[in-house]
Amino acid sequence: MQNLSLLPPKEKNEIELDKQAAFFVWKVKNAKAGPDLWIVEAEKIEDEAERLFFQQSIEKYKSKMGVA
Repeated sequence: MQNLSLLPPKEKNEIELDKQAAFFVWKVKNAKAGPDLWIVEAEKIEDEAERLFFQQSIEKYKSKMGVA
């Protein structure tokens, strides 16, 4: 097991973005939000690399959860 608090800030942020992506896909899958949620949330991310990482995570979880 790894202590996440010891990770560099960039890696901590990527873990958080990945968790958020999983949650947002879950919300859409369970009809708690519409797919526009992903666009709205992605637009809030100012850093282009972080936004791309988030969008890739969204696609990963859409595939894993069977969401179109």
